[in-house]
Order: sequence, then structure tokens, then C-alpha cells
Amino acid sequence: MTQDTLQDTPRFFLVTPRISDAESFAPRLAEALDACDVACLLIRPDTREPRAAQRIARALAGAAQARGVAALVPDDPQLALRAGADGCHVAGGDLEAALKALKPDRIVGAGPLATRDAAMSAGEAGVDYLMFGGPDESREPGRTLEQVAWWAQIFNVPCVGYAHGLEEVGPLVCAGAEFVALGEACFGDPRGAAAALCEAREALETAHRARIDANAR
Repeated sequence: MTQDTLQDTPRFFLVTPRISDAESFAPRLAEALDACDVACLLIRPDTREPRAAQRIARALAGAAQARGVAALVPDDPQLALRAGADGCHVAGGDLEAALKALKPDRIVGAGPLATRDAAMSAGEAGVDYLMFGGPDESREPGRTLEQVAWWAQIFNVPCVGYAHGLEEVGPLVCAGAEFVALGEACFGDPRGAAAALCEAREALETAHRARIDANAR
């Protein structure tokens, strides 16, 4: 990773809970998006019914896009197109189909990726980012850290490290993540999303400064 890349402060990638009612979730989302610098939002409708999923995705995508945040949906490139989203995060769907349907105009990301071979294959396929860990994946934090550090040292495709808890934010930044993903750690915090993200932002910025200082020695 170059010194120029190191100077770029990592950003947050928010992952919603499963959403069945966009209207009731909208205030919590607005609180989170207004709390700090957010790059991407992954909207996860809690339905497979196409029109209902489209309504949820379109409503929440608009809130994100109005704030300059890229809005993504999981696995379904056609939902991304119908809902006016900025792209698709492929966790269990057909990555090749998503790339064909959405590139080059929209974003396609992939993850979680269990093996190095899977990560390299996704990177070579032309994704815009890779995510290590994820909201539905139970794993030791050290596994995600190991994957992020390996990827960041070798490859240029940006990587996202998923943090199940706020205490994981700093280590992911030190490992080289360009983006830190937060889901339940943000939206499930009893203090509210803004308080959680303020704490996460402080950890992110502290770790980023420490990483730059260590690299300069």
C-alpha cells in the first residue's frame, strides 16, 4: 500500500438490519447518516417479494443518496436497477450476473469471502470492493483482521472489514481496511446510532493516525 493511500482516512460502510418497514426505520437511518462520514449503505429488505423489496430499497436509498452516500442492495442486480440504487453487494448471489448487469455504471462488491482463493477470484472478476466478515457470519475477529491485513498488503481493490463490535474498529483500520462496516454495532447500540458512530469515528481516527506514524518511522 502506498503512502498516498495511507493518507486517505478510512470511511464507514453501514449495513442495515433486516428492514420490513422503511418508514419506521428512516429516523434511525437519518441519525446514523448524519453522525459522521459514511461512504456506503447496504439496505437489507426483510422480504423477497419484489415490489415490497423495491419500495423499501427505494425509500432508504433516497435518504442515503441525498447525503452523498452510495446505496447498495444485497445480491439482486435487478432490484438495484428498479430501486434506483447505486449498486449491489453480492454475498450469496451470482457475482458474474451482477457484474454483467451493473458494470460499469454501478457498484458491485462481494463478500464475505471465506478463503484467499475466493477473494482473489472476486478481485480478478472486477468488483469495486471486497468485504471480509459480514452481518450474518459468525467468526473470530482475528480471522477478519488476518484477511484484511493480507489483502491490503498485496492488492489494490479496496477492502471492507466488518466489525461486529465497536472495539473492532481500530484494529481493522490498523490492519489496512479502507472501509469499516458496522451493522448491529451501530443500529443496535442502546445509546443510539449517533453515539455509537461518534465512538467508532474516534477509534477510527486514532488508529489511522497511529498507522501513519508507524509507517513513517
